[in-house]
Amino acid sequence: MSNDLTRRTVLKRAGAVAALATPAAGLLAACADSSSDSPSDSNTGAVSANNPLGAPEDQPINVVIFNGGYGDKYATDVHEPLYKKAHPKSEVKHQSSQAISTLVQPLISGGNAPEFVNNSGEKSMDFGALVADGQLQDLTPLFDAPSVDDASKKVRDTLMPGAIEAGSFNGKPYVLYYVSTVFGIWYSGKLFGDHNWKAPTTWSEFTALCEDIKKAGIAPYAYAGANAAYYQWNVILTSAAKIGGTDVLKNIDNLEDGAWKADAVKQAAEAWAEIGAKYNLQGAEGLKHTDVQLKQDQYQLAMYPSGDWLENEQKKDTPADFKYQMFTTPSITSSDKLKSTAVRAAAGEGYIVLAKSKNPKGGMEYMRQMLSKAGGKGFTETVKAPTIVQGSTEGLTFTPGVQSSQDALKAAGQEVFNLYFDGWYKDLDKEARTATNELMFGRIKADAFVERIQKKADEIKKDSSITKFKR
Repeated sequence: MSNDLTRRTVLKRAGAVAALATPAAGLLAACADSSSDSPSDSNTGAVSANNPLGAPEDQPINVVIFNGGYGDKYATDVHEPLYKKAHPKSEVKHQSSQAISTLVQPLISGGNAPEFVNNSGEKSMDFGALVADGQLQDLTPLFDAPSVDDASKKVRDTLMPGAIEAGSFNGKPYVLYYVSTVFGIWYSGKLFGDHNWKAPTTWSEFTALCEDIKKAGIAPYAYAGANAAYYQWNVILTSAAKIGGTDVLKNIDNLEDGAWKADAVKQAAEAWAEIGAKYNLQGAEGLKHTDVQLKQDQYQLAMYPSGDWLENEQKKDTPADFKYQMFTTPSITSSDKLKSTAVRAAAGEGYIVLAKSKNPKGGMEYMRQMLSKAGGKGFTETVKAPTIVQGSTEGLTFTPGVQSSQDALKAAGQEVFNLYFDGWYKDLDKEARTATNELMFGRIKADAFVERIQKKADEIKKDSSITKFKR
């Protein structure tokens, strides 16, 4: 597919995407209570061309899927059948949930950890804490195993460059980020076309558009303050990266002194706070993401920040002629270091194998089937989002929204970036969400916003009990 080269470019620069999560309270305590030792070396089946990882053929695997923006049909209809076809004697036990930590943490604590988990959603588990506590399987054997489609190639050689690094912590891979995800601001092509509105590229165009939308009796902009403030701090930091360059984000990830107080972050916060003060959907702070997204589908809201899972997540409520489209965050100043076309994109949606499950090799074999061309193509056909599997989108046609995000990715060229801190330090993510609501709903100014988050970053940096990660 023509977009493959562009996606390879982006994934070279991709990092661990946010799990859209809040910290899992008591996770380390729960993990520490587990008395089960990792059976990775002892629980092994016969190694063969069809089973290079040595997964026990007669043992089940427990699969837990986050039933959110991508649903769980891709697992039940694509990935699980692929695993069953290759390993018919192994039973697949499927569960789905919108509260992963609530479901999985007690299982870990009780010594009954599932093999495979799609760790995503508002109540996902803390990746950094799981890594630090030894709960995650090192995925190096998976990536070094022969691929399903070509035994002469290792799995790692069939993936978009950078995908493995996206889920690595201090150089060791623990998370499989499977979906090629692009972030931006979403709107209805029909609504904009009906009003002759154009996607903005500069801040003056953006604020003028907000005024026109407001005059039309439609809320110009909103995100869900009840559970998705992450969407908005992502926008603020994307603007900061455009103003000051990508080192702004690298310094934040690396807990550098004063990183949050950089002029670029403050300037971006000031600009977006003005949008919040003048153009926010009334009552959005108390709404969940699906509530705000529904208002957009009902043409009560014009612009909404999200990743390109949005179109699939809203497919049941979206009018047939709605035509989801995405634009990148507009340039705030005429001297921004990155162009307005620069975009945040990454390998996203995290999947893990729990090391202290009864059959972690089975969990890795399940991942190997996911990473086949059939696994990637089936996922894309089901949820309309591309994966990290090279060649798996050949011959497929994307929906309007995903196509627009892929077009934006192509237009960005070399100016593609990502950030890590939210997947590494969930308490910092939580503080950023809280401070973002305070900023966007008018309770604090930009100075207090950056001060508050910097204080939390400093606390984490000084806390020797928290494992630190670098890029």
